[in-house]
Amino acid sequence: MEDLQSDLNIELPLSQETFSDLWKLLPEQAVLTTPVSSPINDFSDVVVKWLESPEEAAQTSADPTLEALAPVAPTLAAPVPATSYPLSSSVPSQNTYRGDYGFRLGFVQSGTTKSVTCTYSPTLNKLFCQLAKTCPVQLWVDSPPPPGTRVRAMAIYKKSQHMTEVVRRCPHHERCSDNDSTAPPQHLIRVEGNSHAEYLDDSYTFRHSVVVPYEPPEVGSDFTTIHYNYMCNSSCMGGMNRRPIVTIITLEDSSGNLLGRNSFEVRVCACPGRDRRTEEENFRRKEGPCSEPPPPVGSTKRVLPTNTSSSSPQPKKKPLDGEYFTLKIRGRERYEMLRTINEAFEFKDAQAEKEPEESKAHSSHLKSKKGQSTSRHKKPIFKREGPDSD
Repeated sequence: MEDLQSDLNIELPLSQETFSDLWKLLPEQAVLTTPVSSPINDFSDVVVKWLESPEEAAQTSADPTLEALAPVAPTLAAPVPATSYPLSSSVPSQNTYRGDYGFRLGFVQSGTTKSVTCTYSPTLNKLFCQLAKTCPVQLWVDSPPPPGTRVRAMAIYKKSQHMTEVVRRCPHHERCSDNDSTAPPQHLIRVEGNSHAEYLDDSYTFRHSVVVPYEPPEVGSDFTTIHYNYMCNSSCMGGMNRRPIVTIITLEDSSGNLLGRNSFEVRVCACPGRDRRTEEENFRRKEGPCSEPPPPVGSTKRVLPTNTSSSSPQPKKKPLDGEYFTLKIRGRERYEMLRTINEAFEFKDAQAEKEPEESKAHSSHLKSKKGQSTSRHKKPIFKREGPDSD
């Protein structure tokens, strides 16, 4: 028992006495002296006051502390407006103007193979090219323009309902990193291999264009070549969006006055050769004569023959005249051959005269024989008379 009492007298490290000692060590300033009022108690007090005297409750409800404690309704975020680009106030002309210097364009002749990256159709006046591929355009003049002449390239939409919109790249291709850091990301047309190219944004029309100084042809050449790149597909959403575009090439002097103008349609696609071949076939089909479409595969409808030779009357043979001719022939062997031919023709004519007579006699014989056979096998019909008949 003594051992047990000695064990009970041992002070535990976490006893109430130890905690009281720690409590005494705290500073005398009240830590939790500020009463914390619960919103629920305040709300219940307001309800009681409202039931007892509504006028005082109305004044109490205007307390800013209660307004701060009141729950705040979540505010709906305003929808972000879609990005709208400004419309152009003017539409540049597309009419061809050769001017005093005979300005015109030329293109490299290329076929419609699958591997071609750029091909021009003279029938459609349309350039088919791939994205960011080299498109050489030849500049031809009859006489050299004045020094300081510049060449401007600008793209506009072909259809009238889209002409006021500015042609620009789609948002996806604008964010793509390009090797040419001098060109703005929203410009569609770029010049390849020319450090003097200037990319301009018109502050009045908002249209994009690229300008390069005109360089005269090299020795032995009749034209100047500029390599353009189209940096967005015609089918890109948010950009051209399958709307046809036209590229306008203008020749301007140093003051910006027009010296010449030419234009061509452009389609940026994955397979230029195939698209050119398809559009040329459709163009020829529209321009050609209207023909009935072929019947669908598997249809049982028969097509009527277009040959009307059977309905047209057959020309009658001309009767032979009774004139005779004498022919001088040199050589016995040749004479015998021609005589045999003549006798064959005479025999044929004689047979042709006999056949109509024989056919008429044969047909009359058949008719008479048929009449005899029908009368021979024909049974006589007698009228039966009944006993009650008169």
